[in-house]
Amino acid sequence: MPEMNIGLDMMGGDFAPLEAVKGIQMYLSEQNDSPANLFLIGDEEKINQLLIDHKVDSTHLTVVHAPQEIDMHESPIKALKEKPQSSISIGFQYLAAGKTDAFISAGNTGAMLVGSMFSLKVIEGVLRPTIATVLPKENGGTGLLVDVGINVDCKPENLNQFAIMGSIYAQWMFGVNTPRVGLINVGEEEGKGNMIAQAAYPLLKENKQINFVGNIEGRDLLFDKADVMVCDGFTGNIILKMAESLFELAQLKKIEHSHFDLFNFEIYGGTPVLGVSKPVMIGHGISHALAFKNMIIAAKKMADTNLLAKMQQAFT
Repeated sequence: MPEMNIGLDMMGGDFAPLEAVKGIQMYLSEQNDSPANLFLIGDEEKINQLLIDHKVDSTHLTVVHAPQEIDMHESPIKALKEKPQSSISIGFQYLAAGKTDAFISAGNTGAMLVGSMFSLKVIEGVLRPTIATVLPKENGGTGLLVDVGINVDCKPENLNQFAIMGSIYAQWMFGVNTPRVGLINVGEEEGKGNMIAQAAYPLLKENKQINFVGNIEGRDLLFDKADVMVCDGFTGNIILKMAESLFELAQLKKIEHSHFDLFNFEIYGGTPVLGVSKPVMIGHGISHALAFKNMIIAAKKMADTNLLAKMQQAFT
């Protein structure tokens, strides 16, 4: 297998670049076989000093200087245009040019989404790229929720495509054979829901590329009713933020239980952008070392499994 090259935005996130360096250290210390080559993009002086301070083995590291930074609250399109030497801009330049095989950032989410769609090619046939997140099940299994925020207004055809991309992701990233797809709705019966849900149902039912199991309700999301749960980004983002609050609530109330630990977003790393030609992973702005480590692992697996090429085949 050829060597994998992954670009990492070292300046993105509330605790960067320190937590990014700690995450890299964790990743390299746990890899017994061939780790990915990491391109660390950001303030060269700060990064090199932290690598020295934390005694990080630089064998698989290349520092790429980026003198500019995109702030969390900047306009994404304006920032990418006016800051071509920012860590996010250079990250996408390297990815588009084939110098890296994947790109990771916990920085400005809007800039990451804009960069994904305009620096990379959207898979031919995909109407809109999407982002997905993990929802841990009561039985310890892994569910995938898609979309979780990039497409707040959707057409039925979008939901149908999200189901295809989510199914491929669940199969190759989570090892779920023939993932069950559920449409998030206000009732189980066919014909329920708003106009979008009512129109999406027959498309999903007739789609031979997926294993559609019908409507699922909010109470089903954390149980083993479906492996891929499809909705518009408005609904998905509300569900995602509520799921994140369960972990915070368990910590606040000092509830110790292995299931609530699964709601810690850091163990999943970040959110994949599905529907573009190359792997992009977006991290939470408050990501710490564990999240950075797991984003690297997830991005490498997306590239190793040739996941996005499989999605391309599905839409050919």
